[in-house]
This record gives sequence, C-alpha cells and structure tokens, in this order.
Amino acid sequence: MRAGQELPSVRALARQVKVHYNTVSEAYQDLVHREWLTRQRGSKLVVGTRAVPGLSPPSNLDDLINESIQRAKDMGYSLQQLTERVRERLLAQPPDHILVVEQEAGLREVISQEAHQTLNSPVEACSLEEFMSNPGLAVGAQVFAPSHIIEDLKQFVPRNRPCVPIVYSSADEHLDFIRRLEKPSIIAVASFSESLLKTARGVFAPAIARRHTFRALLLQERSHVDLRGMDAVFCDSIAVSMVKCRQKIHYHLIADECLHHLASVVETTVGL
Repeated sequence: MRAGQELPSVRALARQVKVHYNTVSEAYQDLVHREWLTRQRGSKLVVGTRAVPGLSPPSNLDDLINESIQRAKDMGYSLQQLTERVRERLLAQPPDHILVVEQEAGLREVISQEAHQTLNSPVEACSLEEFMSNPGLAVGAQVFAPSHIIEDLKQFVPRNRPCVPIVYSSADEHLDFIRRLEKPSIIAVASFSESLLKTARGVFAPAIARRHTFRALLLQERSHVDLRGMDAVFCDSIAVSMVKCRQKIHYHLIADECLHHLASVVETTVGL
C-alpha cells in the first residue's frame, strides 16, 4: 500500500481475514504508535510515509544496505550484479585513507607514522599477502608501497588512482653529522624496524669506520628507553619520542619529496 492510501475499517478487515475485530484494532493501534499509520479526519487510518521504503531515512548502515539490496532485487538485478557494480562504484570513489603495503611489521609502522604526521590523514597498513588475499582493501584507499611490489598490486588498484611508490631518504645530513664529530663517539640507531637498522648500519659504515662505535637497538615496546650512555642516537619517527639520550637526531625514513608527492596526489583526489 502506498503512502496516503486508506486502510479498511477494523470490522471490515476482521471479516476479511477472519480474526476478532479486537485483534485488528490492537494491530492498528500498534502501527499508529510506530508512525506507520496516521489518523485523519473522521478517524480514517492511512499509510504514513514511514511505511514506504525510501521515504524515511535508514537508522543505521545495516538498514541502508538491506534497503539497497531489496530495491535492487525489486528492479530485477541479481546479487552478483549488485556485488560487481557496488565494487566498481566504490573503487571509483575518492580515497578516504592511505594504505601502506609493506612486508615487515616494524617498517609498516614507521612508514605509517611518517605518512600520518605529514598529511594528517587516516592511515592503515597491511602486508603484501594480506592485500593479495583481500583486494577489497583497495576500496577507499590511496595505496603507498615500495617500488618492488607495485607491479604485484597493479591489478587490484584502480587505474585512475595508481600506487604511489615509497622513496627512502638518502641520509646525507646524518652522514655529515658523523663526519663532523671531533672525538671518537658511540653512535646508536634506535628503531622499531629491523630492516631500518640493517640499512642504517650499511649507510653509516663508511662514516663510522674504525673511529667510532656503532650500536643498533631494536625496540620492542612503546615505552621510554634510557640511552644516555650513547653520544648520539638516531631515532626513527616512532622511537624519537621515547628515547632519552644526550643528543637525539630524528632519522626520517621517507624522502621529503616522496611525502610531498603523496600529499599532492591526495589533494587532487579531494576525498581525504
């Protein structure tokens, strides 16, 4: 029945469906209480707008989805057609977050922290295996990943929103700092990423040589760490707020120009 359509009288409906008229009266009263029916002049009952799908707003996301599914069925579309079209439409939407895809958990965390600090946008992260097993993670995401795995991600990422490759910083200013040290010193790198520590060891090796002592410290928990026995400590973007030391240097993992590029891509998509 459509909105505004008049219902039969209590006694008429009772005779039609062969139940006691008190039962019909109670049902009508309940529907009036729920605002599915409204009373008009002369005590006539008519269908209210709340009873008609689409005229009253769904109260939550599940109701909205259920209503959309039912309307698609009513229009003759199969659930498979609905699934495909919804995915296509979702992938075409501007992203509402950044998705970091990286194998090592610690490195994912550091990259996510730097992306969030620079763009002040929501950031999520996953491994390559998690992404491949659940391509739906690309929905609503601007993917940010190392260059060597982007080819594997291409088939799941919208063509109008390709992955942004991660470019790591050269650490030239950190090498200059070590070279300028006048006395033999203990140089440490503190990070939540084992990969970052290995990279730092290789990058700093020529500057440290035999003159200085190198320490690589893999942090396991987000708690304060006392490293005041070290002369200088390079800290990743998570460790920098947790380490106590004599001289602390923030080790930025991602190159500035890479983060600026990511920011410009995000700005053009408008969604974030």
